[in-house]
Amino acid sequence: MAIIINDLKDNELDILREIGNIGAGNAVTALAKLLNKRIEMSVPRIKILDFKEIPEILGDPEMLVTGILLSMNGDLTGNILFILRLEAAHALVNILMSKQDTNDGIQFDEIEVSALKETGNILAGSYLSALSTMLNLNITPSTPELCVDMAGAILSVPAIAFGSWGESVLYIENKFTDGNQNIGGEFFLIPDVQSYETLLKALGVTS
Repeated sequence: MAIIINDLKDNELDILREIGNIGAGNAVTALAKLLNKRIEMSVPRIKILDFKEIPEILGDPEMLVTGILLSMNGDLTGNILFILRLEAAHALVNILMSKQDTNDGIQFDEIEVSALKETGNILAGSYLSALSTMLNLNITPSTPELCVDMAGAILSVPAIAFGSWGESVLYIENKFTDGNQNIGGEFFLIPDVQSYETLLKALGVTS
């Protein structure tokens, strides 16, 4: 069974939006504690999309992006993708590490990779914790992996895993700021085919 837009009523979409907002709040608290500095994050857009719509969100499939990939385990299984355009990833590193450099190259050093992975881990954990609490599900994220590649290549990983571009995903647009820089990123929660029914039941959607 696959989630399609028409399966979800307004109140069920509202639940997913609220999960996104609660997850953002949890993530901000965790990041601020980790960094010992004020970080704000807004969630201006939360949508349910067909997987095939993700390239439209990101734009040019040949654009270089930083992708942080995690898998979900427990009552829901699948993938989580946190995607930052390359320049946004460097700007986020500068915020996380209180740096001022303007490095916009493809490479990140070991400490920068660790900082980006930890951000992805905090985001995934925060959103999954909100999802688990509100829907009474047990879900945990795996250790994050990071790569820099073209957007189309990064998106091919979950597409190959699912064997289809037609399933739906929860899309959350994130915006970070430390008061000086504003950074946008895209967060995609992509349950696998077997988990769609679980999510539908948890939302109270009947087939």
